[in-house]
Amino acid sequence: MTERGRAPSADLYSPRRRTALILTGTGTAGAYHAGVLRALHEAGVKLDIVAGRGIGSIGALFAAVDGTQRLWDEKGFWRAPAVRRLYQWRPVLQLTVAALFVAVALVAVPLVVMAAGLVVFPIDFALKIAGASAASGLVHRYLDLAETAFAPAALPTWLPRLVLIVLGLAGITVAVAAWIERSRRRHRGSVWWRVVRAPLSTATAVNHCWAVMWDLVRGAAALEQPTPDDLGRRYGELLVDNLGQPGFRELLIAVHDVDAHRDLIFALVGEARRRDLVRRPTTAEADTRRAEVLDLSGVARGHLTDAIAASLAVPLATEPHPIRFAPDAYWRGEAHRLCDRPGSLHRLVEELAILEAEQIVLVSAAPDSPGPHALAPPRLDGRGRIGEYLQSSEAASVRDVARRTVEGGPRVFTIRPAHNPIGPFDFAGGFDDRSDRVQPLTELMTRGYEDAYHQFIEPVVGASGDRVGQGVS
Repeated sequence: MTERGRAPSADLYSPRRRTALILTGTGTAGAYHAGVLRALHEAGVKLDIVAGRGIGSIGALFAAVDGTQRLWDEKGFWRAPAVRRLYQWRPVLQLTVAALFVAVALVAVPLVVMAAGLVVFPIDFALKIAGASAASGLVHRYLDLAETAFAPAALPTWLPRLVLIVLGLAGITVAVAAWIERSRRRHRGSVWWRVVRAPLSTATAVNHCWAVMWDLVRGAAALEQPTPDDLGRRYGELLVDNLGQPGFRELLIAVHDVDAHRDLIFALVGEARRRDLVRRPTTAEADTRRAEVLDLSGVARGHLTDAIAASLAVPLATEPHPIRFAPDAYWRGEAHRLCDRPGSLHRLVEELAILEAEQIVLVSAAPDSPGPHALAPPRLDGRGRIGEYLQSSEAASVRDVARRTVEGGPRVFTIRPAHNPIGPFDFAGGFDDRSDRVQPLTELMTRGYEDAYHQFIEPVVGASGDRVGQGVS
């Protein structure tokens, strides 16, 4: 396995071996994935399996059906204006903050009227010293305004009522939203905690993903976009029918089941390997596989949209995605909560080994630790703080996978930036202390493209001496 600071050995890579690609990360890491996929596509790197966790599930989703160009082209996923709205604050939270701001502004109106006197009197005094006759009425007009504003029928009467109306409407809206968003399962704890929910929303990210996928699937036909569930079923049928054809690859997506306390693997693989992925010799092991591995071409064929939504759900920052299993599945129709987990990267590597992957290309936008005397000021904003933890956890997981050696296991080649100033939620770009400027998301995409060439294509693929087979697209 390759490690930073050690040149990867081209002798360990061959395009004739079964090759898997893992895309791992959160939020803006998807732009880095898009740049890497573009480089692999141009270099004609052969891939047999694509796997993803977090935002990497979107890159894997497109790569599995020969559609990665829709990630980086001018009208693609990561260049669309909708990207700036990914993981926005929840609408109810925005409304609550706006209502509090308006209420505070209304309460401040009398203070503003009083504070205006601190400006009017000095100006009046200065104008009188300068001999300006027009200044004589300035103070009188201010006093008349203050008397009118604080009259019994003015501010003291309607201002408290207006503040009460604003806060009351906000409270009613929050209560209605909490009732609408109630879970399909019973809650434990006070009813008031239904209002206090995760601050960020995944709705825009999920909708944008399927909108771009529909543009790819429909081609030039002017058809109305189906529901995500219907589109997910069509996608599964398309991939299963074309597995083995150039550009189509097996697909794995890893998510975490909060209620079952285990990682789940959603898989679309070839018929020959489908039985090996789920069935096991012993009964106990077979039950475990049935609980954790969901065949998207079998009983779980309608759960691809759940897999994507769950992989985009960031722990604590967003609400877990609810899923209702089929009555004839292992979980017997139960409703569970699913989300992403950075540590599930290890599980993906294990599953790829089961699928007989001989070499793995691991792509992450989280840089490794640069060493001492390279600390940056910590983030103070909410999304920045969450992003710092996620990026640090991601870097640790990648380091552990890259250093782990398994006898007879797949060889891992990593592609990751040496430095990345853009946090997972900095969709408008991130400020780089090293260059004293803001780096846009398009630059992160370019960095992925360059890193793929410098860290893998040129030193590994180019030096292998073998002819590269079919490309990523």
